[in-house]
Amino acid sequence: MTVLPRLGSPAIDQLRDEIVEAGSPEACERLVMAFMTRHSLPVSEGDLRTFVVRAEADQAYLRHRMVIWPQDLPMTRLAGTDLWYLSIEVAPGSRVEYHFDVREGTRWRGFNDPSNPDLARSPVGDASVCYGAGYRAPHWARYDSTVSPGDLVEIKLRSRVQSRENRVTLYLPPGFALTARYPLLVVHDGGDYLGYASMKEVLDNLIAAGELAPVVVAFTHPGERLTEYPDDPRHAAWITRELVPELETRYPLEARASGRCLMGTSFGAVASLATAVRYPQAFSALLLQSGSFVYSDPAVNHGEGPSFIPVIAFMDSYRSDPVRVADRCFIACGAYEDLIDANRGMLPAFQQTGMEINYIESLAGHSWDAWRDQLRDGLCWIFPGDRP
Repeated sequence: MTVLPRLGSPAIDQLRDEIVEAGSPEACERLVMAFMTRHSLPVSEGDLRTFVVRAEADQAYLRHRMVIWPQDLPMTRLAGTDLWYLSIEVAPGSRVEYHFDVREGTRWRGFNDPSNPDLARSPVGDASVCYGAGYRAPHWARYDSTVSPGDLVEIKLRSRVQSRENRVTLYLPPGFALTARYPLLVVHDGGDYLGYASMKEVLDNLIAAGELAPVVVAFTHPGERLTEYPDDPRHAAWITRELVPELETRYPLEARASGRCLMGTSFGAVASLATAVRYPQAFSALLLQSGSFVYSDPAVNHGEGPSFIPVIAFMDSYRSDPVRVADRCFIACGAYEDLIDANRGMLPAFQQTGMEINYIESLAGHSWDAWRDQLRDGLCWIFPGDRP
């Protein structure tokens, strides 16, 4: 197990010295309250980040999803106070999501950092966020009232192969005209991209800046994603033989493979690749973020549950016989997530097919904010505007 060195924080050292001199419990309490008010938490000192929480507890831990850190990170109680702390070096430009776990007797309690207003949102709950020096949320992901917005249109389409009605949220770019011809981007987990990755704002801003070509985007909404996404032939048929032809009938799309891209993250990246494998060259490009590309190798198999069984079978099959399913493939993964080895391990297989590969790693984990931050690189590489 990786062991982090115990690092000293000048801010904590100063508080400790002040408490030793203070003497009375009342004076100690005033000093701790002043410390919590004086500092933005976590405390930033160069690349050092000191995580701080107040809790009358027997133990306190910093919890995270960083593969470069040990899973158990015990915090230290500052003598004479209820303040717990832990100092860690965080690389410049990093994003670290975390929360605290404290034990009071036999009862454990987990919660986000009450002193840190920065939160990462996701379908499974929020997490506190710590930033390395120099990290800035991209300006092109923020709402800009001066930018002409595209429109979101809700449609329902009946899928014969899935025997159900599917919801699709369609993005029509600013200035959408029936006389034009637009490329098509099909996005898995579309509701999450819109709700947690600011993708409408990203599209509006990048198109307005001329960095991204005006594009029609089909944000799809899954049924049982853990069942449908790992190489389900019905899902692949719904996307390729039903959704795309119907949209090309209704809207002024380019209606050729060179104007189509399939996109997804995590299990959605597996679904995108699996769909392209079943219908090679139906899409000229893939945009795959933090793909759950787990295969039969202990180095990349990190204790997945039964839902990963079809994923492993599909990835093993693809690795044994890699095929060119598109012309270009943008692949991104967080260097701090447990899927990084699997994504790195798949690169030789993808490159072997002759597909043009654009691969990037970000200093982040498995997170919607991290995927948001990668959108400019991916989208503008696949569908570049007239002012790249």
